[in-house]
Amino acid sequence: MKFNTKTIHGGQVHDVAYGSVMPPIYQTTTYAQSQPGVHRGYEYSRTHNPTRHALEKSFASLENGNHGLAFGSGLAAIDAVLKLLKPGDEVISTNDLYGGTYRLFSKIYENFGIKFHFIGMSNVDNIENYINQKTKLIWVETPTNPMMNIIDIKAVSNISKKHNLLLAVDNTFATPYLQQPLDLGADIVMHSATKYLGGHSDVVMGALVVKDKELANQLYFIQNASGAICGPQDAFLVLRGIKTLHVRMQRHCENGKAVAEFLKRHPKIENVYWPGFESHPNHKIAKSQMNDFGGMVSFTTKGNNYEKAIEIIENLNIFTLAESLGGVESLAGHPASMTHASIPKEEREKTGVIDSLIRLSVGIEDKEDLIADLKQAIG
Repeated sequence: MKFNTKTIHGGQVHDVAYGSVMPPIYQTTTYAQSQPGVHRGYEYSRTHNPTRHALEKSFASLENGNHGLAFGSGLAAIDAVLKLLKPGDEVISTNDLYGGTYRLFSKIYENFGIKFHFIGMSNVDNIENYINQKTKLIWVETPTNPMMNIIDIKAVSNISKKHNLLLAVDNTFATPYLQQPLDLGADIVMHSATKYLGGHSDVVMGALVVKDKELANQLYFIQNASGAICGPQDAFLVLRGIKTLHVRMQRHCENGKAVAEFLKRHPKIENVYWPGFESHPNHKIAKSQMNDFGGMVSFTTKGNNYEKAIEIIENLNIFTLAESLGGVESLAGHPASMTHASIPKEEREKTGVIDSLIRLSVGIEDKEDLIADLKQAIG
């Protein structure tokens, strides 16, 4: 089954009760049992729910995995991965990454005795310098948030397998439409399904997908024991969103390219970060492991002028100043004061997240309208 068909049919069956084409919303906490411990596969909705189960099978299908798990948020999904570790373990992580991930790593799990190394991975050879007997996990974002760095998943996988480490890839920016990390050697794929998978800015959710049954069972145990699951209404919404993922991503990519090229030509813009440019340091890797370059674009103003950046953001009309990304509507954000504010300024700036940086989530509106909005806002 090809990807465009998987978004609609992957892992799905018609409802056994009445043949409903869309999985019903099973808004229930518990299920009748014929005898103690004898049921039809569902006993309590923290453990299993038919609507969530349908979504988890869809997640697995999209990523060419065997097991999918849905959580109450992307951070809850990441939290479940970290619960595979124990005090004294070490993690090697991308240094340019979502601020919430950095906060979870540095402010929560460091307190439990887990050590994190935040490093640049554009050159994967850098990774081996930080591996020791305590290393258990490599955490990768690619493209990274918000600097759009590209990391060679297959090369990192070769390193992780050489040292018997787990490799987890945050695939939120790319989505499985553009990139499938499990096929490139990753052990775990994570998504903030809040973003492109849901696609309509109306639900908060996280996802994990794996191939290995033993690893899946460990994560299922954590999911049930910790209880950070999503509700059936949210599962229904993301299932609905996934059915148009392929057509939405086509337009996100088309519009992202148009916006990036416009910004690159503009005399008042200093730098534009988008992996589709041949001048991007790892463009060849992006081209080899992605099917297109996505709808996320970051840029800085000429002379790295903070006041000008804020002026641009506040003057936008079609782009909405807001957190998050991946919805049908275009959003603009200021990472230093919004999505990445939890990262200390000196650490942010080492990766390029300076005060004049603007991040765009380019939606699926008419690209001419989006460019006109940017043009009038930049002046």
